Amino acid sequence: MTRITTFLGLLLSLVFLSTMTVAQSYRVQPGDTLTIEVIEDSSLNRSVLVTPDGRISLPGAGVLRVSGRTIEQIQAVLAERLSPNFVSLPNVFVGVSALAPEDEDPPVRSVFVVGEATNTGLVEVSPGTTLMQTIAQFGGFTNFAATKRIQLRRGSEIYTIDYEQILNGSSNNGAVVLREGDVIVVPQRKLFE
Repeated sequence: MTRITTFLGLLLSLVFLSTMTVAQSYRVQPGDTLTIEVIEDSSLNRSVLVTPDGRISLPGAGVLRVSGRTIEQIQAVLAERLSPNFVSLPNVFVGVSALAPEDEDPPVRSVFVVGEATNTGLVEVSPGTTLMQTIAQFGGFTNFAATKRIQLRRGSEIYTIDYEQILNGSSNNGAVVLREGDVIVVPQRKLFE
């Protein structure tokens, strides 16, 4: 029984130490929320959001780049910056109260195809799918398609695409990665087109 207890105690110690090592090596990133406490002056205690450029602001310490730094590094820099306002080096504690939300791509993106395409309507594509891959997915064009005047509509922007130039290699528009909500318009050929 004593050996099992000793073994379990050793195992729990290893798990605890490995968790501490991971926590100590975490590097702050934009979007994280930090909690800052200054023992000597509670008026400086606050919760701050790391801005997209990786900075925070604290009265008495100014603006500080924290992105890519560990909690210990941030504590040391804040204590140093605040030290002129105190008799001795202040005790600063920093914690991560919330991690930055992860930007997850949706599993599929909705693209719409109208006009002289073999299959029109909603086409769901994976993130990173190119225009050429999408054309292959919706089956290409009908015999009446004006393939030199295809439009990619992205919000209020309209891009004219010449499919024949993509095929002969004189245009790299086929490599354009489609976004959620893009609309591919395939106009009908005119009489002598």
